[in-house]
Amino acid sequence: MRALLSVSDKTGLEPFARALQELGCELLSTGGTYEQLRGAGLSVRRVADETGFPEILDGRVKTLHPKLHGALLATSAPDHEAALRAHGITPIDVLVVNLYPFRETVARGAPFAEVVENIDIGGPAMLRAAAKNHARVFAVCDPADYPRVLAALRSGGGAGLRLELAHKAFAHTAAYDAAIERYLAAQLTPPDAQPEGHAPEADAALPPTLTLRLERAQSLRYGENPHQRGARYREVGRRGCWDEAVQRSGVALSYLNLFDAEAAWRLVHALGEAPAAVIVKHANPCGVALGESIERAYRRAFEADPKSAFGGVVALNRPVSEALADELLANPKADVLIAPAFVPGVAERLAAKRKNLRVLEAPPPNRPARELRPIDGGFLVQEPDTVLPERAAWRVVTERQPTDAEWRDLELAWVVCAYTKSNAIVLVKDGQALGIGAGQQSRVDASRIAAQKAAGRARGGACASDAFYPFRDGLEVAAEAGVAAVIQPGGSVKDGELIEAANELGLAMVMTGRRHFLH
Repeated sequence: MRALLSVSDKTGLEPFARALQELGCELLSTGGTYEQLRGAGLSVRRVADETGFPEILDGRVKTLHPKLHGALLATSAPDHEAALRAHGITPIDVLVVNLYPFRETVARGAPFAEVVENIDIGGPAMLRAAAKNHARVFAVCDPADYPRVLAALRSGGGAGLRLELAHKAFAHTAAYDAAIERYLAAQLTPPDAQPEGHAPEADAALPPTLTLRLERAQSLRYGENPHQRGARYREVGRRGCWDEAVQRSGVALSYLNLFDAEAAWRLVHALGEAPAAVIVKHANPCGVALGESIERAYRRAFEADPKSAFGGVVALNRPVSEALADELLANPKADVLIAPAFVPGVAERLAAKRKNLRVLEAPPPNRPARELRPIDGGFLVQEPDTVLPERAAWRVVTERQPTDAEWRDLELAWVVCAYTKSNAIVLVKDGQALGIGAGQQSRVDASRIAAQKAAGRARGGACASDAFYPFRDGLEVAAEAGVAAVIQPGGSVKDGELIEAANELGLAMVMTGRRHFLH
């Protein structure tokens, strides 16, 4: 029995190789793996001595040789055995290879030349050869599988394990190639931007071909409805905030829990540095507020729309204190609570009082490279929206200028509006979103819902619209609700009429030049 070992990740290497040798396995190796095994006192043969050909090109060519690939690919067929004898090739039964750390090299921001040098060529070729010949060869690419391989070798079995390892090897090389493709796509020089008002042509974020490799990260009880199956997948080689999140208490997360948690967590992290609280229901915010403390921010977010907050997702950008736990327990139940941390004992207290409350401690979310939505035969793909207050690019188009307080409310309303399903209208007063009209086919209907929710509390505040007002009726509803300032993208053929209407109504109006539809 023979084994070839050539690994970048040397976790568990020495005890595994020693156990192989104790089973009577002859060891072959290359480069740093050879040096480590020799240093551990193991008897190991250099691959160059096996092939009669030295490593060349600074190690770029080490294992690309017929003596190795023949040893991995040969079956027990008589003509294969005859060919091996004719060329002096001895079969290899166990291949242990994990690949150059390409993704890790990219992640630490290495220069392009160094990244390219970490594209493994020989490793994937050997893994694929061994995996193809899994009827005879163990293709091992994960140190976690070492114990099972040893158990199979000791028992004389392992056909099922070899098939499983073959699948794992091909998945590993596929993900590796996908990571290389993504990196190289990102190096392409984007073309010149299109005329003002249009997005640039597809570039590195939207390449001609898009390779995705996903792995199931979490099984869910069901999908959007109980008759639908559901799971959370992640891109192979990448970990998001939900992979790093710790569930401190509560029953398992559902599809909709995660769907709403994503919306809430992204919004609360878009609100700046002040203590902030967000409550989301059906992927739309129903309560958003800033405060001088996180307790105050949560109280104001809940008070904005207590009825809708029932069964929602609460997201906070500060640790949960004892006082905040008191607030949470005094209010009707939420389904999910997400925070960056919890004061010792608080998560346990919440778990004892609200057994079904899913309590999550999570890091900040990452910005995805692209967003995908399935359609028949493929996907719609776009860059993620970027929503930041950019006052320098905004224009006050009315006679009246916003006051400092109104500017603060305009900025908050604008961000909240961008995270609300279209058509969206948001009314804000003193850092509290008091009326949110979401997901309406008619903008004036969204305005009326927002005004109804605010119930007179937004007087002197601000109103945001995610797209331009097509008619003055939406502005009139905002004025009737008592708001003093409006923010919207502009861009309607009726902008002039809207500006006149705002002046008539005594409103300050800001045009941003950027729409924020969300569907």
